[in-house]
Amino acid sequence: MKYVTHLQKDKKLAPAITEPYHELKLHKNIPLHLMASIMSQQLNTKVADIIYRRFLELYDKKEPTCQQVLDTPFATLRAIGLSNAKVRYVQNVAQFCIEHKITDKKLLAMTDEDIQELLKQIKGVGQWTVEMLLMFTLGREDIFSPGDLGLQNAIVKLYRLKTDDKKKLREKILKISAKWSPYRTYACLHLWQWKDNKPVV
Repeated sequence: MKYVTHLQKDKKLAPAITEPYHELKLHKNIPLHLMASIMSQQLNTKVADIIYRRFLELYDKKEPTCQQVLDTPFATLRAIGLSNAKVRYVQNVAQFCIEHKITDKKLLAMTDEDIQELLKQIKGVGQWTVEMLLMFTLGREDIFSPGDLGLQNAIVKLYRLKTDDKKKLREKILKISAKWSPYRTYACLHLWQWKDNKPVV
């Protein structure tokens, strides 16, 4: 894994770059994954999985098209456990993808920056949501999510950073993460892994 050697050059990050090593995968039906990401916001993984399973059951356990989602009554989507806001945001994604003819092929041909600029136009889709989509659905290798609290906490502990000045902290985190390019996504994966499995001292 090329990224391992590169990231281990950062001696403070190195303790977090341990097995299991990661391999990014590209997933099909990117618009649907964006909807799923919205559904899972602020939920633990187990609850998010249940809601997404109920969502697919509305379509005979098959992945729906954007038009099918748009044709689904508001109350039906509410009934699977989505809030009013999340139903609107999911519908916003479906509507936007139809209007702008968003396809996997179109997104895969775009740069990370262009994808962020395009998708953040959708009400309900923020920076973090697009960053997660780039990492976990499009398999882009050089994405960092400075607003992710888990990543912030892991970096603060590994690098023993002061947290009293939020602006300085963000600048420091961005400076540190720049050294990990072009493999920042892998650094994020290992930091999340380290945060969840680090030994209690």
